[in-house]
Order: sequence, then structure tokens, then C-alpha cells
Amino acid sequence: MLTFKLRRSASFLLAGVLCGTALVARARGVDGKDEAAAKPTPAVKAEAPVPITARERMLLDRLEELEKRVAELEAKDPAALGPQPIEAVSPLEAVTPPDVLSAASASVAVAPPPPVGRQATEKGKAGEQKPSEPFGFADFTWLNGNARTKDVPLDTKFFTPEIRADVDYVYSFNHPRDDTIGGSSEVFRHGEVQVTQLGVGGDFHYDNVRARLMTQFGMYSQTTPRNDASPARGQWQLDNAYRYISEAWGGYHFNKLHGINVDAGIFLSYIGLFSYYQFDNWAYQPSYVSSNTPWFFNGVRVQVFPTEHLKIEPWFINGWQSYGRFNNRPGLGVQILWRPNGWLEVIGNEYGLGEDVLNNPGRVRYHSDNSIEVKYLDRPENFLSKAAFSFTGDIGCEHGGGVSCDTNAVHIINGQKVIWPKQSFLGFMLYNRFWFHKDRYGLTIGGGKINNPGRYLVLLPPINGATAASGTPYFTQNPGDPYKAWDASGTLDYMPSQYITFRWEFDHRAANVPYFSGPGGVTPTACPTAPLVENICGTPGAFVPGFAPDLKKIENRIDLSILVKF
Repeated sequence: MLTFKLRRSASFLLAGVLCGTALVARARGVDGKDEAAAKPTPAVKAEAPVPITARERMLLDRLEELEKRVAELEAKDPAALGPQPIEAVSPLEAVTPPDVLSAASASVAVAPPPPVGRQATEKGKAGEQKPSEPFGFADFTWLNGNARTKDVPLDTKFFTPEIRADVDYVYSFNHPRDDTIGGSSEVFRHGEVQVTQLGVGGDFHYDNVRARLMTQFGMYSQTTPRNDASPARGQWQLDNAYRYISEAWGGYHFNKLHGINVDAGIFLSYIGLFSYYQFDNWAYQPSYVSSNTPWFFNGVRVQVFPTEHLKIEPWFINGWQSYGRFNNRPGLGVQILWRPNGWLEVIGNEYGLGEDVLNNPGRVRYHSDNSIEVKYLDRPENFLSKAAFSFTGDIGCEHGGGVSCDTNAVHIINGQKVIWPKQSFLGFMLYNRFWFHKDRYGLTIGGGKINNPGRYLVLLPPINGATAASGTPYFTQNPGDPYKAWDASGTLDYMPSQYITFRWEFDHRAANVPYFSGPGGVTPTACPTAPLVENICGTPGAFVPGFAPDLKKIENRIDLSILVKF
């Protein structure tokens, strides 16, 4: 190998001599300082060689030393040169520049190919034709629900770290006196700076084995488990066991098709398009279709990539946003994700068969969530550098256990006519996003609407500390109870780095029934720490004599946030 390197150096040196000679000839022929040389001269006689310069003599001496060194190494180890040794060219033959040119050309012409072993290996690798990486053919950081970060600091072969921080300040124009905001799975306090989420974790990957852990501290560790009623069935306080974890799963990658992953644990839900993490989204407060649908699943998923454009992902999960089963039947679901090019995404999420109403084993839920995202402008050189929109439509229902999926069904029970009310969900949301000045600024305008008679997917207001498991008489969720709501928002982002977003947002939300926290708040004044003082206010959500929550049909608020992701 050393000999090969020396011979390669000699070749480079000869090329240098050639270049130097050409430059000398060029200088003598066209430089204004040597006008005599530029004029036609009589032919030089063959027996009068052109004298070489001192620099050319130095280069030739150096080449002769290298040739001697090569000869010494060959004498010690004749096999060092490989199967095709370089022909030696004596620098003494190079008397004139033309001779130097001839020697250099000969030396370069017989330069050896790579060793046989390496050459064969490279041919083998080229013939393997490994499948392309799924969705690796384009940049999809523009998508609503996808992080825009492209670089990962401190990434290693074994571990890819991830750190997230979501800190916000919310000002509600309703001015609730207990600072408690209801009806949202992202916003919880008025007039305060709050850590909504602080997460530390990352992805582990080695030898096709994969795992992910993401912790959650802050408001999410209290509010997310609060919206899950399944821990009320049985023991072990699953809401406490999992409250500081947003993602925790492990699995294996199979090298089949374009990849197959089998994972089990807690992973984020795809229903509703928006990500659980605000950094990934175009807006801070998503519309009801996303805010009221699940943010996580606990179970098993299988991700199959038949092509680089398509993913098919079946789920076997405990239930609809549930740490455990509500009854005796788990839920099943599937996601189909298609990205035919870099500007279009079509995604469908289907869920069914789960009995997801606590203490009502006969009620079965179905839900279909479908979205399309289109990037219709991409001109990085313009001030308006990019534009895209997303549209999501959801439809769902429940049947059995006292409700019907399509109409008010009539049933005869114990000889009496009983009407089972329609229990359905219908909603949509539409957002348009603009990027400006090399994607440094962003503007999002959007909103949506839902109709949910029966309120089975309406977030319960935290009246007197009510939870999804406790319920409250102040806001019923009985079959047939109407609920219609709509919202609109405008979001302005400043993104000086791919790792941080400064966000300003205005939200307008409205419902057909009193729902949002008003000036009087939703906490009894007799026990401002409700429901901790049970001898006065009873259990969470319980009726308190002389107290009535102050609920309004309209809420306007301003959200200011700093979002960080590494």
C-alpha cells in the first residue's frame, strides 16, 4: 500500500511538472513582459536542446529520489505493488519539456486500478439494489403535524436524542377568576406562564432493534391522564403509572419490502392530523376535530411499507385514548398513508369495534378520520416562499347500549317502546399556511366545526375538578344531548432557527350551549382547592349546594408561546 501511494505521488509530481512546463511556455508566449518570445523566430535546430529551469530541475531531482525509494521497497517486498505494478519512467529521459510531457503521459496511462478485492466488493454492493427509504424521496417538513427540524445534534449510531419544551401564556377575554380554562386539550390556565410540556428522550436503534422514550412534565402530565376514563376500571392507578410518559415503545425492524416495523407500547395517535406536540403544528390550538380526538394509543402497531410512497399500519390497542380497556373488548384500527410526490399527502385513519364507554359494555364505537395536505407554492427565492393547505374530515358513531348509529331507533324492551337516540360525530377543519422570507416567518389561518349529539367526544369541562371518569351533573353527556361548535384562529410564527418557534395566536371559539369558562370560573368558592377538600365539595365533579359554574357560549383568547425542539 505504501509503495502504491509513493507511485501515485510520483504520478502527481509528473503531472505537476507537465503543468509547470505548460505555464512556462504560456508565459513566454503571451506575456507582455517577454515580447521578443511572442514574435515568430527561426526554427531551433534539433541538436540544441532547450535548457530547463531551476524549478524543473528540482522537481526532476525529487522524482528521482521517489523512484529510488520505490525500488528499495520493491526489493524488500515484491508483492507490495499488487497484481498490476506501475511502469517505471526514468526522469533522466526527460531532458526537454516535450520529453517531460511524454513521460508524464505514459506514467498516467498505466496507473493501476483499485485492488481486486475492493473492486469486487464495490461491484457486489452495487448489485444488491437495497430498497429505497420510505418517504425519503422528498422533504416533508412542511406538513402540518410534522416537525420541521432537519438536523439532529449529537446523533449517534445507537441513539438519537430529542428534547422538547412548550411554554405558553394564555389570556382569555372571559377572565375566569379561578384561572381555569376548559374545553381544550392544549390550553389550561388564564393569565399565567405555564410549562405545558417539557419532554426529554429520543430514539434507540441498533441491529434492527428500535425503541423510543419521550417523557412529559408540566401541564400535560396532569391534563392528558385526566381525559382518560379507563383507569377507573380496576386497580393499579394507570393514570399515575403513565402520566409522565408521552411515548414509550419498543420493537423490531424487518428488512422486507421497503421495511416492516412491529412496535408495542404507548405511541402517539394519528387521528386528527395535528401532532400532540405544538412545535410540529401550524397552529397552537387545533380545531375540535383534533382537540377532541385521541392523542395517544396503548397497544401494538405494525408498520408495513410496500413502496417508498405508501404505509399501511394496523393497530391492536386497548381503546380510544385509554391506558386500559374500558370494558372487555379492545379496539382495532389502521392507518393508510400515501405520499406520491413531495407536494401531496393523503392519509386515512380508521378505528372500530372498541367498547369505549365506561361501565357500558354494549356500546361500540366507529370512527373515520381522513386528511389531505397540499403544498401549492414552493419558490424559496421569493418573499412568499411557500404555501400549503390541509383539510380534515371526520365521521363517527356509536351503537348499542342505548344509542343508535344513524337514526333515533325504536326498541321494545320488557314490552315497552324505548327510543335509542342517534349518537354520531361529524366534523371538519381547514387550515392554510404561508411561509415568508426563506421560511423564517409563518402565517396560518384556519378553523373548523363539529356536530356531536350525545357529546361522547366532547371534552368535559373541569367543573369542581371533574374528570372523564367522574363526570359532573353541571354538564351532562347523555345520549341525545346536543353539542355543536365552531372555531377560527390566526397564527403568526417567527422561526429564526429550525429548533425554535415564537408563536402569537388569536382564537375564537363558540358553541350552541354554555361550555367555556366565564368570569365566575368553574371552581366553587367554598373550596378553591377542589376536589381536595372532600368534606365540603364532595368527590370530583360532584354537586355543591349554592354553587353553579359560570359557563359561556363564546371564548376569545390570545396564546403566546415559545416552542423548542432539538
